[in-house]
Amino acid sequence: MTTEIGKPAPAFAMDCDDGKTSLAEYGGKILVLYFYPKDDTSGCTSEAKAFRDAIEAYRAAGVAILGVSKDSVASHAKFRAKHELPFRLGSDPEGTVCEAYGVWKKKSMYGREYMGIERSTFLIDRDGVVRAEWRKVKVTGHADAVLAAAKAL
Repeated sequence: MTTEIGKPAPAFAMDCDDGKTSLAEYGGKILVLYFYPKDDTSGCTSEAKAFRDAIEAYRAAGVAILGVSKDSVASHAKFRAKHELPFRLGSDPEGTVCEAYGVWKKKSMYGREYMGIERSTFLIDRDGVVRAEWRKVKVTGHADAVLAAAKAL
């Protein structure tokens, strides 16, 4: 399964470092759902900090942010505290949400192939419909591009 622009976002429910969350919780709000490979790695930290640094603009636009990786709730709690992240991080250890959004992919590093999360972001409107997606995200400028797209909804 994978997402399709203009179609309903796949429903999800998962644990966060501060309780549980689900797609239904964001009904009536614009949601930036971003998937990242691993807590506290350089690219993932840069991406999280970019969203953090733009949080006031996101809030002013009525946009919620939810980051997702396969890391544990405990790992998310440490990552969030260390970098003062003002948004929730969902834990998907079984990869069911990653599979639903089509971000669990074959990757390659130094000639070695492995399965992992492809850095991806989905913009979901107030009605739960996917309005934009970014695959193989490059971190620089990404949070600004997502905010611009969210403001256009």
